[in-house]
Amino acid sequence: MNQETAVTLVMIGAILGPALVIAVIGAASVKALGRNPSAAPKIYMGVILMIVFAEATSVMAILVTFQVFGSR
Repeated sequence: MNQETAVTLVMIGAILGPALVIAVIGAASVKALGRNPSAAPKIYMGVILMIVFAEATSVMAILVTFQVFGSR
């Protein structure tokens, strides 16, 4: 496997992983709001924090990929 293929596979994993996490968070938040609409402020704050951490994980994975595969 050449370096370009490895970088492509790692980048796909770094993007798809957090995207799936955000999709699951969205589905769970809609389900939670449907069950208990009065808890919307608490649910909203939790959703925002989870999305921020998922995106931070994605950014860190991309930065590590650039650091590992950046020097030729």
